[in-house]
Amino acid sequence: MQTTIPSTAVRPARRRDRLLTVLAATAATLLGWVVAVPLAGVELTARAGGGGEQRVTPVAVAVSTLLAGLAGWAVLALLERFTGRARTLWTVVAVLVFLVSLLGPVGAGAGRAATVTLVALHLVAAAVLVPGLRRTAGR
Repeated sequence: MQTTIPSTAVRPARRRDRLLTVLAATAATLLGWVVAVPLAGVELTARAGGGGEQRVTPVAVAVSTLLAGLAGWAVLALLERFTGRARTLWTVVAVLVFLVSLLGPVGAGAGRAATVTLVALHLVAAAVLVPGLRRTAGR
């Protein structure tokens, strides 16, 4: 005899898993910042719009990772609502957004070490968010 789990039981678990994925990505990028900046001594700065340079703080890293994760979650939820191929479509969109996001650090990193560090932080966020949120998508 096969039993089915009511959808009300599945939703909280899915939300919890998505929240944990977003928080894990944030923690991972913050750890990357700690390794690069205080431990390795990288001066993590980016060129600002007015031609000056701006330090990349742990708050900036955390907030941008949280926003990226929550945006990915929202897009996934919308795709699940409107299409039967949400997992595949979301993965394609997420990878494309990640690739486009690399243009930021490549163009704005102030120095080689800062550029490499910023690219690495983007890679870390994507390495957690893409498979983590994809795993929570309905089949």
